[in-house]
Amino acid sequence: MSEFFKQVEVLRWDDHRYYHQSRINQTLHLISAFSFLLAYGLLFVDPAAAGIIGWLVGMVTRQSGHIFFEPRTYDQVNQATDAHKESIKVGYNMRRKAILIGTWLALPALLFVNPSLFGLIAPAHGLNGLVHDTGLMWVALGAAGIALRTVHLFFLRGPLCGLAWAYKILSDPFHNVALYWRSPLALLRGQMLDPMDATAHQAKA
Repeated sequence: MSEFFKQVEVLRWDDHRYYHQSRINQTLHLISAFSFLLAYGLLFVDPAAAGIIGWLVGMVTRQSGHIFFEPRTYDQVNQATDAHKESIKVGYNMRRKAILIGTWLALPALLFVNPSLFGLIAPAHGLNGLVHDTGLMWVALGAAGIALRTVHLFFLRGPLCGLAWAYKILSDPFHNVALYWRSPLALLRGQMLDPMDATAHQAKA
């Protein structure tokens, strides 16, 4: 188990230092984390609402931070190009995220055109029914996205890496709150980028 949690910490550290240098991105991740924690609770009482909140608030804020605010130029802190970081990304890099987001956007349109999903579910009636079924489909998409990448990592890097990544993803909301709760304060002080002092110190060591 010690090796498992060591792998989780490595994944978390690489994710932070490579992909969360923008204070705006960190702040959006904090908002995302709180929304995902709410969605986790709703899974037990209203899964459809959990899917709506998780994707419309949690994923939109999280991915907006990466797409619009995170630097994609040469990473001076880590001495790495964006292409290099994307090539070694364990989880969803931008290309894989584009596929996931495209699927996410396509599901409501598919349900609108074919409410029974080709006979797989009972057809929804009215707008409320469509929203409810969309929420459930988004929950299924999230679960499938984690499961498929975990299994894929089994073959690419071994079961330990796959399971560690899945654990890291599921526990990210808790970890992001602990890691980024100061980020809005730093942003209010005008600090647009995290100085990444620990990372810079390691790079010089």
